[in-house]
Amino acid sequence: MTGLELLTVEEMRRADAAAIAAGVSGLSLMENAGRAVADAAQRMVPAGARILVLCGPGNNGGDGFVAARHLQEQGFEVEVVLIGALDALTGDAAAMAHRWKGPLAAPHPGSVAGRHLIIDALFGAGLSRGIEGPAKVLVEAANGSRAPILAVDVPSGLDGTSGEVRGDAAIRATRTVTFFRRKVGHVLLPGRMLCGEVTVADIGIPEAVLEHIKPRAFANAPPFWRPLFPFPRTDAHKYDRGHAVVVSGGPDTTGAARLGARGALRIGAGLVTVASPREAVGINAAHLTAIMVRGFDAAADLAAMLADRRFNAVLIGPGAGTGPRTAGLVETVLASGASAILDADALTAFAGNRQFLFDAIRADPARPVVMTPHEGEFRRLFGGIAGSKLARAREAAAKSGATLLLKGPDTIIAAPDGRAAINENAPPWLATAGAGDVLAGFITGLLAQRMPAFEAAGAAAWVHGECANLFGPGLIAEDLPEVVPRVLAQLRACSDPRQSPH
Repeated sequence: MTGLELLTVEEMRRADAAAIAAGVSGLSLMENAGRAVADAAQRMVPAGARILVLCGPGNNGGDGFVAARHLQEQGFEVEVVLIGALDALTGDAAAMAHRWKGPLAAPHPGSVAGRHLIIDALFGAGLSRGIEGPAKVLVEAANGSRAPILAVDVPSGLDGTSGEVRGDAAIRATRTVTFFRRKVGHVLLPGRMLCGEVTVADIGIPEAVLEHIKPRAFANAPPFWRPLFPFPRTDAHKYDRGHAVVVSGGPDTTGAARLGARGALRIGAGLVTVASPREAVGINAAHLTAIMVRGFDAAADLAAMLADRRFNAVLIGPGAGTGPRTAGLVETVLASGASAILDADALTAFAGNRQFLFDAIRADPARPVVMTPHEGEFRRLFGGIAGSKLARAREAAAKSGATLLLKGPDTIIAAPDGRAAINENAPPWLATAGAGDVLAGFITGLLAQRMPAFEAAGAAAWVHGECANLFGPGLIAEDLPEVVPRVLAQLRACSDPRQSPH
């Protein structure tokens, strides 16, 4: 998974320290970082362009001084604005500042005028408070200028771990150059929207330091889960590929279950059955062909059905209703031993009794359970968990014992053991009614094929986003399953079958 690791600010500090302990000097790391910034800058402007470098009082500013020196040597017209006094700089940043022989100006908003490019080297990923004073004035002036902005490490004002803005000011970058690995804050919102295009520069930190820091967050992309994706074998039979069950709501809310069922079938489940209240059987049957329908009256009927262990993955929640009946059906599903996907109403039904649900999940640690809340459902079920979106998802997964997929444009998949993946391929038109039901169906279909829960949730989220990207604007939920064959064909074409255990 090299390259998919997402580091916190603390993990990046440890990576720097481990590199220095291995014999790479801090000055060398800073020189390489600044040169990478200069290389990116010259690709953004014509030869001889006027470039302003905004430098802060720490190592981020040191990177800026290096970039300024290299750009000046290449014939660009470069000026540096420094926040604070030159003689107040310390360590490597001070050494690099003293190598700069060009103009050094005091911070003034007028300094941004007439520039072809502004390089933001004010504050790095570890900023602990909001930007104030002259630095804030410069940030606002830079954002208000017409010049593109190249950010060093992260846009100033952005917390590299949470993706949140410290205070009320942050650079809106056109591009960002970061080092060794992306930070979590590059991927989480609003950070992703502030960074522009992010490139990762090799500055000489050995890959081996990853074994030392052991990151637990990753970008959700095919290399992360593709070796476990259940592509069918040549001798595959539909009964080898699992039998998914989707529990339907009543006559007025059957569509959600059918969306989930079609998603499960399209992504490869061998068989899919909609378990329908008897009063809705006719409605469901009239809309389904390859998907079977089976009626039930009460939880006992569903329990009898699921006693057949061939039904090995069950989705409940879409259109189910939020009352005691749904809570009882969830209990039945969890008691069956089948993999369980709890979505929408199946979560809200336990808003006043969350511990009961968590205890039921933990009663069978071998049974995979995935919960798929959006932010509103998350708050109703988990209450006021504090912290960044990633921190909240991790805590919720640990408390509940389930793999948690917290939906949004920066969907997070978190496992109870602390692993997490952040999805970043979802286009804005994926925010449409019923899309979450299809996503839950994708997860159900992959669990029916016995893909591990964490990887199944990650793969489903990525396929979901890729389907929307391929379809384009105008997407509605019914379109998503129909694009799955194209996505799976592309995924299979770039897979090495020698990596797959299936």
